[in-house]
Amino acid sequence: MRGSVYYQSAALTKVIFQEGAKKYEKVDPSHKYYQCVSSYKTMESYRNVWNNFFHYIAEHWKLKDCEKIESHHIFAYVDYKLEYYPSKQYLQKISAALGKLEIALRYYTLKKYGHEKSYDFRIRQQVLDKSIDLNLVAKNYRNRAYDQPIKIIASLNNSMHQLAASIEYEGGARIEGCSLIKKAQLLGYEMDSITNKKCGVLLTKEKGGKAGKVYISSKTYEILEKHIMQNETFTINRQAYFKDIREACKNLLTKSEGTHGFRWNFAQRRLYEYAQAGYTYEQSIQAVSWEMKHNRASITEHYIGGD
Repeated sequence: MRGSVYYQSAALTKVIFQEGAKKYEKVDPSHKYYQCVSSYKTMESYRNVWNNFFHYIAEHWKLKDCEKIESHHIFAYVDYKLEYYPSKQYLQKISAALGKLEIALRYYTLKKYGHEKSYDFRIRQQVLDKSIDLNLVAKNYRNRAYDQPIKIIASLNNSMHQLAASIEYEGGARIEGCSLIKKAQLLGYEMDSITNKKCGVLLTKEKGGKAGKVYISSKTYEILEKHIMQNETFTINRQAYFKDIREACKNLLTKSEGTHGFRWNFAQRRLYEYAQAGYTYEQSIQAVSWEMKHNRASITEHYIGGD
């Protein structure tokens, strides 16, 4: 489908919104209004989620045609939202909206081509079922850090995936901060004032447009720099990267926590490093939050199981 985010969501809205449709009509598989939406308020809520999702896949996956959405895009988006610890209710709204998006895409393609294209967004509910109501962190905390992060990284089949995972693990970068790196982002070496170790420095711009430095080991930086000098940029296919992580975890008989698992490892390790350097707990969690391109110190507490 061509057009802006808002044009595409409007086109999908037209095929699924039916003002005045009765409840019994919407649950009857034989009725023409089956699975449609009849509430303006509900439809507006769903469309807002669609718009946000479409912006996400356009920015982070370079996908601008909603007809090409696949299950892994749904998984990545919900996982992306989980990083900011939304309430269970918000996650339920996202899941419901994405479920209705699946239906809208099927109805739209049926109308456009004469047959439905196949879409399966069930992963959204699977993620929701396993997620935590993060308004009740003390009761529902689940540590997403990997027990053997270095072993998992070494087990990845693709050397470029190993490099991306190392950047996430060592520097706390998000996937958008390490899936495309250009020469101008290489800032050379600096001494990390917290560990007093020589580190390679990257400049990344991640979620919300926040830019900042990412400190990685000299070894990782050298490999990255060499690759960029030879190829101009460092880039990976996100879908292939996700799959590689899942396969490595499967082979090691450990649960896959996606790419965020490496950020959890970073947050926990970095908090310890700040403590070892003499920082107070409050100073440490705020500093780690800033390094991870968050604003609130409380975000870091979720990575360590605090309230």
